Amino acid sequence: MIRFLYIFLLSCSVAAYASRVKDLTVIEGGRDNQLVGYGLVVGLAGDGDSNAATTLRSVANVLQRYGLTISPQDIKAKNVAAVMLTADLSAFLKPGARIDVTVASLGDAKSLQGGVLLQTPLLGADGRAYAVAQGAIVIGGFLGGAGGAGGATVQKNHPTVGSISNGAIVEREIASQIVHDNSLRLLLHNPDFTSAARMATAINAVYPLAASAGDAATVTVNLPAAFAGREVPFIADLGLIEVSPDTLARIVINERTGTIVATSTVHLSPVAIAHGALTITVSSNIGVSQPNPFSKTGSTVAVPSTQTTVNETKGGFVVLQDAPTVERLAAALNALGVSTREMMAIFQTLKRSGALQAELVIN
Repeated sequence: MIRFLYIFLLSCSVAAYASRVKDLTVIEGGRDNQLVGYGLVVGLAGDGDSNAATTLRSVANVLQRYGLTISPQDIKAKNVAAVMLTADLSAFLKPGARIDVTVASLGDAKSLQGGVLLQTPLLGADGRAYAVAQGAIVIGGFLGGAGGAGGATVQKNHPTVGSISNGAIVEREIASQIVHDNSLRLLLHNPDFTSAARMATAINAVYPLAASAGDAATVTVNLPAAFAGREVPFIADLGLIEVSPDTLARIVINERTGTIVATSTVHLSPVAIAHGALTITVSSNIGVSQPNPFSKTGSTVAVPSTQTTVNETKGGFVVLQDAPTVERLAAALNALGVSTREMMAIFQTLKRSGALQAELVIN
């Protein structure tokens, strides 16, 4: 049974949902960079890879770095797992800073519980190492009973993916330049022409003629003469300016979880909605027919029987007039007692009919 969650974002006034510039944008040139690496996790108490060729070869290479030459065929790797590492390196981080690392099993290891990651370089898209990761893995769950009597197991969360908090040390800084020709560019997280125009207006109210909206995703800001050579204080003050971003008329439906999210800007044309449901239930029973007592003839036989029940619920017909909003529609559908899936179908039908003035996103 899918649980139904309906969220309605109500905006009573523009000032009620003003946000800071720093929460709505990112400065061009100051973005994060993704890192990835391949390593080994040891100490898995038999939950590691089942002697995969890549894992055995990796273990042999690690031992060779310490002066031990061993053939991969002579290694048992049940306590070792090959893993992939991912991390995000934020802009402006200097060598010596620490970042979080996510560790995921690459082979057929049962669990990474209790494992320790060996020293592993994290590479950028250019193939250069920018950080080095190492440490004990936390998976936030467990896998118990594997291989026990009857094959029963108990699992919590995902035991083959874990993390190492502050598990990587930055070794190389990624050069970042955010000021070009005495100006910087703000990139909106959610591109929108109205939001970009409002942001430029709000910035110009504080720093006259400093900002201009280039397109739906970009606002260019010139550094005032008073902040020449002092970009950091200007960016700090700039990020605190409050802007009221515009909200698109959008309904997002997640059919897997039964979640419907709609913004307050969704409107409908005058429309009439009818709803009804038909349920057919078929049940099968098996009876037993026996001969009379002390009868010398006949035998006991099974007699199947089938019953069919048709249940048609009372339909409903609702008329929405006078520029109905999604709030009124939600109240009307709840009054009809429709299920989550039926409500999703109604929204799709409204979109096809042209009565729903909003973008419909279905995941």
